[in-house]
Amino acid sequence: MGGERVGALDTDVEGAAGDRAHALFEEHRGSPRRLSIREAPRMVLWHATYGQPEIDRADPPLPALTAPDGTRWTWGDPGLKEAIEADLGRPVELRRDPTLLQDLADSLLLTTAASHADVEAHVGPLDLRRWRTNVHVELDAGAFAESGWEGAEMTIGAARFALLHPCIRCVIPTRDPDTSERKAELLRWLARERGTIFGINARALGPGRIAEGDRVEIRQP
Repeated sequence: MGGERVGALDTDVEGAAGDRAHALFEEHRGSPRRLSIREAPRMVLWHATYGQPEIDRADPPLPALTAPDGTRWTWGDPGLKEAIEADLGRPVELRRDPTLLQDLADSLLLTTAASHADVEAHVGPLDLRRWRTNVHVELDAGAFAESGWEGAEMTIGAARFALLHPCIRCVIPTRDPDTSERKAELLRWLARERGTIFGINARALGPGRIAEGDRVEIRQP
């Protein structure tokens, strides 16, 4: 659903506390499939928030949801499933899993300000929420420097992260987070100029807390 900016995150080897602990599923070819903006672009018009800075890693609170028409719900409310189905035009199942329902297990997505600015210079202004990033950093490195960081280690404050591999993007960033309108040229430019790569996947090397203003360092192997 619609992304939320927060000033701090608790992280551990499984990811960010509460991130993707709740998800929508649908049946696809006889098997359950986690639903995303790829299949249902109107999902981005729904917004979810925990509404509190401290998230219990083992038992995240139930998120509050806001529908495109402004109706407020709490996860698990009677009628929420039907409201989502009516808006998306498809049957869904609501699932909760504190061990997280990620595309890449036990990971975070990290992006950089320099790369974001470089893409904007070629395709126009972009809301940062398009990238679905967990951690966005500003540091003394050029655009797309992260493409060469595989195997390196990043520290943010006192927290340590292993940098796994650059992230190959799908169509999700083409959707405007406020309107769901598609900007196809964004993915075409990334494919042509950057091999569809933007950002890098990372894994926390232990529990930690990161916050805006923390010092960021890269250590190459």
